[in-house]
Amino acid sequence: MLPGAVSTASYRKRGRILGLVLLLALAIVLVQWWELALRIRNQARVDEARPADVIVILGAAAYRGRPSPVLKARLDHGLELYRRGLAPRILTTGGSGGDPFHTEGEVGRAYLVQHNVPSEAILVEPEGESTVHSLAAAAEIMRRLDLHSCIVVSDGYHIYRAKRILEARGFRVYGSPRPASARDPFTEWWLCLRQAIAYWLWTLGIAV
Repeated sequence: MLPGAVSTASYRKRGRILGLVLLLALAIVLVQWWELALRIRNQARVDEARPADVIVILGAAAYRGRPSPVLKARLDHGLELYRRGLAPRILTTGGSGGDPFHTEGEVGRAYLVQHNVPSEAILVEPEGESTVHSLAAAAEIMRRLDLHSCIVVSDGYHIYRAKRILEARGFRVYGSPRPASARDPFTEWWLCLRQAIAYWLWTLGIAV
């Protein structure tokens, strides 16, 4: 066999091996992605609410000082937990988003006050522009007040990541997803897969 033919065959063999390695790596990533999304989905279906030091309500959009339907549902759920006596305080989170005059955290506080929660029982984190930033700021508030445990309220698919972020800072965290309207399976899985990516980004130090 000519030397050139041997060289070409060797390159082809190496190329096939490299292709198989890349396919195997991609398969591993996809399997891990799916398994993480499954854990996120399972967490979304569990209500762990129990006595804690504070109820942390994650922010969502607010319009002209009024909570969006998503934020209102989260606030109503946190309010229910508070009225059940599961925690003596509520912490609302969220920065301005697209509203130059109101923050999600402040809108949440105003809504709770309107529903007869004493203002002194409400803590506000008004600066976070992402889930990671909001929870980091909320953790600092909790630490300053010597609070060690919390119930996190958000949409179900959001709970897994929020719990891990706060647990990494040393808190005991219980998830309590707000009641949500039924979603088709495709949408439910898509939300969980997106959260899996957001979780991975957080583990890499990227705040979203």
